[in-house]
Amino acid sequence: MRTSTLGPAERAGALARMAEHELDLLVVGGGVVGAGTALDAVTRGLSTGLVEARDWASGTSSRSSKLIHGGLRYLEMLDFALVREALKERGLLLERLAPHLVRPVPFLYPLQHKAWERLYAGSGVALYDTMSVSSAHGRGLPVHRHLTRKHALRVAPALRKDALVGALQYYDAQVDDARFVTTLVRTAASYGAQVANQARVVGFLREGERVVGARVQDGEQGGEYEIRAKQIVNATGVWTDDTQALIGERGQFHVRASKGIHLVVPKDRIHSTTGLILRTEKSVLFVIPWGRHWIIGTTDTDWDLDKAHPAASSADIDYLLEHVNSVLATPLTRDDVQGVYAGLRPLLAGESDATSKLSREHTVAHPVPGLVVVAGGKYTTYRVMAKDAVDEAVHGLDHRVAECCTEDVPLIGAEGYNALWNARARTAARTGLHVARIEHLLGRYGSLTEEVLALIAEDPSLGAPLGSAEDYLRAEVVYAAQYESARHLDDVLARRTRISIETFDRGTRCAREAAELMAPVLGWDKDQIDKEVAYYEKRVEAERESQLQPDDLTADAARLGAPDIVPL
Repeated sequence: MRTSTLGPAERAGALARMAEHELDLLVVGGGVVGAGTALDAVTRGLSTGLVEARDWASGTSSRSSKLIHGGLRYLEMLDFALVREALKERGLLLERLAPHLVRPVPFLYPLQHKAWERLYAGSGVALYDTMSVSSAHGRGLPVHRHLTRKHALRVAPALRKDALVGALQYYDAQVDDARFVTTLVRTAASYGAQVANQARVVGFLREGERVVGARVQDGEQGGEYEIRAKQIVNATGVWTDDTQALIGERGQFHVRASKGIHLVVPKDRIHSTTGLILRTEKSVLFVIPWGRHWIIGTTDTDWDLDKAHPAASSADIDYLLEHVNSVLATPLTRDDVQGVYAGLRPLLAGESDATSKLSREHTVAHPVPGLVVVAGGKYTTYRVMAKDAVDEAVHGLDHRVAECCTEDVPLIGAEGYNALWNARARTAARTGLHVARIEHLLGRYGSLTEEVLALIAEDPSLGAPLGSAEDYLRAEVVYAAQYESARHLDDVLARRTRISIETFDRGTRCAREAAELMAPVLGWDKDQIDKEVAYYEKRVEAERESQLQPDDLTADAARLGAPDIVPL
């Protein structure tokens, strides 16, 4: 079984090794595109490094709608190439690359007009299914079906009877976005990539006009490293323009940030066996099944304030509640909202004033020798973006490089997943854990579940659920610090698990227990445990305060009331 361990010692070793020898390729940015680029490069035989200023997926890649999809609305815009490309990637992820992390999810599209809308929308969904099958990677999902109003209300009793005259049901896929990125990083490391989070690029090394490396600040231990590389890929998403500014170059394109917010509510607040997709005046609204919860989103508004901690305002929350309540028989209130999160989409700046009209296609450029920039795109097509970035970078290398092979490189945890799923009852009997716990672990770690179970075998107390966050086992917190690069409490509660959005207290009640579990792995003393817990509590307090503010400016000011725990 292929695996990798990303604990504190491995991180320190990776930084040292990157500084010792010139790399073929250094990737800057640890979101889904940067992680995918590192995996693409290292599996072509290139010596590869990956650095991230904060935590893996701490930006856009942990705050998405958590969907792997072709994008029905892009089909309506007649962007057939983008949809076809995304549907192929969706199929690859479901069937080959990450079946343990990506799974099918049904959606119901309520129809509000009898004849023409069923014909119009039905034709679009039929084309969507056809394009999926034609990609040779879409046969695993059920095809769409037409439902009468009576049938639709049986499937989704939460809908108001006057909100639809019938419905269409189709399938897409979903993923825990942050967990997927961490798994990508670990997969790249398992093939030999050197990876380090909390490692910020503060400048580039130049020889004449050529970029030959980067100065990297260690946010954990202090100090600065000079990492030399034949080619560097800037995959920093909404920070693309800021990173470009470090070399004094305007760049060949610009990236605008579009804010999207999501609400998380308990499963019992919306009585339905399927997700929902609703049309709004600006875009579409999803109600997405998420374990024992629903995710409702998203908005699409321009954002030019703090990029690290985009804030959801009261107006954003009201917008989503108003639109989802327009079709629900029992309206949701603020009291039903367990979690709120806001993320920024990196959109290629164009002539349109509306961010919803900007391109979701990606662009790769070589603005100066030694530096490649990749930006735009969407989560689903990260692998294509990574391939294009590495294809561009290899033009600057002085030796022949193999073609991209990531279409045939499963992520760690994928190997043997289906067999382990089929044997989950036996695993439960062997370990003494309930079969529901084994299913939970398999859906998060795949075949790497055995590593989590080994921690429990060594210390049975880790087999108990985390207090006030009982969906997760104590072992998962230890595993996050020991194997998955978690350096701070926030990393575990917000990204390695999703406790920060899945509990009404947003993780504050289990924060100290989690910090104490992380402490032995990371070498924390009592003062550091107290500091981690205090920071996390301030973060939650600042987020709650921001969500009471009327607009972006006041929400941003409130959110910035909680500083980052690492002084970067």
